[in-house]
Amino acid sequence: MHLTMTLPERTATPAENAPPQTYDLRRARRVLALSSFGVFVMFLDTTIVNTAFETISRSFGTATGHLSWVLNAYSLVFAAVLIPAGRLADRYGRKRVFLIGLAGFAVMSALCGAAPNADVLIGGRALQAAFAALVTPTSLALVLPEFPPERRPVAIGTWGMMGAAAAALGPTTGALLTQYASWRWVFLVNVPVCIVVVALGIPLLRESRDPQAQGLPDPLGVLLVAAMPAALSLAIIEGPAWGWSDPRVLGGFVVAAALLPVFLWRTRVAARPVVDLTLFRVRQFSLVNVASMLFSAAFYGLLLANIIFLQTVWHYSVLRAALATAPGPLVVAFVARTGSRLAVRYGARRVLTAGALLWFAGAGLLALEIGASPHWATHLLPASVLTGLGIGLTLPVQSAAAVQSLPAARFAIGSAINSSFRQLGAVLGISAFVAVLGSPGEADALAAFHHVWWTFAVTGLVSGLVLHLQRRPGTR
Repeated sequence: MHLTMTLPERTATPAENAPPQTYDLRRARRVLALSSFGVFVMFLDTTIVNTAFETISRSFGTATGHLSWVLNAYSLVFAAVLIPAGRLADRYGRKRVFLIGLAGFAVMSALCGAAPNADVLIGGRALQAAFAALVTPTSLALVLPEFPPERRPVAIGTWGMMGAAAAALGPTTGALLTQYASWRWVFLVNVPVCIVVVALGIPLLRESRDPQAQGLPDPLGVLLVAAMPAALSLAIIEGPAWGWSDPRVLGGFVVAAALLPVFLWRTRVAARPVVDLTLFRVRQFSLVNVASMLFSAAFYGLLLANIIFLQTVWHYSVLRAALATAPGPLVVAFVARTGSRLAVRYGARRVLTAGALLWFAGAGLLALEIGASPHWATHLLPASVLTGLGIGLTLPVQSAAAVQSLPAARFAIGSAINSSFRQLGAVLGISAFVAVLGSPGEADALAAFHHVWWTFAVTGLVSGLVLHLQRRPGTR
């Protein structure tokens, strides 16, 4: 059964329904390749630090809980800025914002690479994420006008595939750079890549903007979007160390819960709210975003867990750990595009359910089979293949399913919201990993990782079940 729904009646503008005035397949593919590569770099940085995590921790002498903010700062700011970034692009020009985002990302990557301590690195990561958020929604907005409506689903699927492949390949890329250069090159490598994309984008990309876009998104709403998950993450991450009854931990949970109704109120009364809540009346859009957040929590949490397990329990080197987990990302790269095509043919819900089941099987296999002694070929490899299949059938299909139920004019903002939910999921997943793992001794480490794997196995499975709350076609 396909994920379908009925939108409120709306008269589409001619610009939305009409194909590009001069449709050029070769040019369209170039724009798609360039924009997708820009997104690839942004999403690569959500996971590229994973394999360098232990190395950075030793370099700065920083505890895991504190250093986890190197990952969470990126995801939190990324999620908060994604949606207003789409509005900025609509007003000031998508090409301009896209190129500014890439240039700023390069500068902040250089800052991260030169960071003298963990606090500077965390701050640099937050600024890096702000510029990354300018790139993601604008990249899709630059691509869609180049394709006629009938070709847009495949273009969106390809764009989503690049983001999924980047996140999956991040740990391997980070390990190679850490092993043969330095952990600092995990960030510095972005600089030449961004320069090349900017140089190619200046002559190739067409400028476009929304003539009806006015003003800036509500700044208070932007702060609330970031503050809610930040307070929740602080409570989850520090709970094991401070104690779950500590006033600071309880205060984090209370603040996160209290800010939600404040955010909803502010969204209703603001002249230019940061989130258009009317989009969530589209049931498919709402459910896919919930599913994206849940699966991303499982995905990002498991990626980090596996890398740290291999380095701390199996005592693999950084490079060996990356190579040991490489089959999973390779499966993602091969399967992701096929997953998008299967979703067009059989319906997104069936493909996403299959992906969730494969993910559960792979993560569950880790929890059932992995022991203290290394058995890569018989235990880790089969689990990596299964989770890779689950990722390839899930992440790119979620990206396309989230926006396909919206009018063409809302694709960019819909994509930004979906990416924001995905990043919020990353924050929750990394926070959950830190909390569930705790600080076990050597004798207890294996059991702690088993708990982590079961946690993320169930979370990924639930992401597929959420979609079955979708009503029958023709209902809302």
